[in-house]
Amino acid sequence: MQTIQSYQEAFLKHLEAFTKPKEPSSLYDPIHYIIQLGGKRLRPTLTLMTCEIFDCDYQKALDAALSVEVFHNFSLVHDDIMDDAPLRRGKETVHEKWDLNTGILSGDAMLIMAYQLFENYEPEVFQGLAKLFSKTALEVCEGQQYDVDFETRDDVTIEDYLKMIEYKTAVLVGAAMKMGAIVAEASESCQNSIYEFGKNLGIAFQLQDDYLDAFGNPETFGKQVGGDIIENKKTYLYLKALEFSSKDDKRQLEHLYSVNPTDPSDKIETVKQYFTSSGSAEATKKEIEHYTEKAFSVLEHLKISEENKQVLKAFGNDLMTRNV
Repeated sequence: MQTIQSYQEAFLKHLEAFTKPKEPSSLYDPIHYIIQLGGKRLRPTLTLMTCEIFDCDYQKALDAALSVEVFHNFSLVHDDIMDDAPLRRGKETVHEKWDLNTGILSGDAMLIMAYQLFENYEPEVFQGLAKLFSKTALEVCEGQQYDVDFETRDDVTIEDYLKMIEYKTAVLVGAAMKMGAIVAEASESCQNSIYEFGKNLGIAFQLQDDYLDAFGNPETFGKQVGGDIIENKKTYLYLKALEFSSKDDKRQLEHLYSVNPTDPSDKIETVKQYFTSSGSAEATKKEIEHYTEKAFSVLEHLKISEENKQVLKAFGNDLMTRNV
């Protein structure tokens, strides 16, 4: 097994060739900009790691890993437009740096480019990757729509929210890992098990992201801290706070999520106080641990070496103790 750093370095080298200047620059420059902004490179790293875990040269999975990363960044470009987000990874979002039309068109091109990368594989592997990609891409769109719908709904449940983040975020983590298994030509059982591992880890990852959105360090988080509160997003933190709060506190919290002040700083701080005092912040941390352990439990039945299981556990633990 390689180190995480080795996978990341190999991926970045592969990415470099992908982001060479192309014409028209007005279409491709925004694509290269968002992809080169960095980020955690979580999904492509998982694709490469999974490929090697199933005893295959991880370099064979570089195009699949790149496809996952290009698709992920496509979804970010369009999500940022829908959210009117000013920052991504601490830098201007594509639609802010260029304009709305550029963000839409460059995003569309990224989706096509992500699919094109599968053409470098043999027919059977191509078919497996393409089938998984199509299913996952549609689920991500469904998750995004649920997220948008929740902003105007007053009856969102914890179960609704967990389904939304499963589709919007977790299925892509699961797919990233399954793609590595498909390239390695692992058994269908192993492919499905590693998908479940990734999906549960993805849910834990998103819950952690929600937590950091409220309580993260703005210098390391890379996004606007309190962005979910500003947008009145009914996250796990918010829904748990409603569940745990008294009638008066619940009414006040619901009121805060119905207003959009010009200066949202007081709103953010007040909401965070409710998250902490109600016990919601602590409950969210416990739920992150629950889904991490759920992911780890899948490994017990996975037919890989004990050493490789420990590699996956270490990766999961590192992910859940992050502050970015």
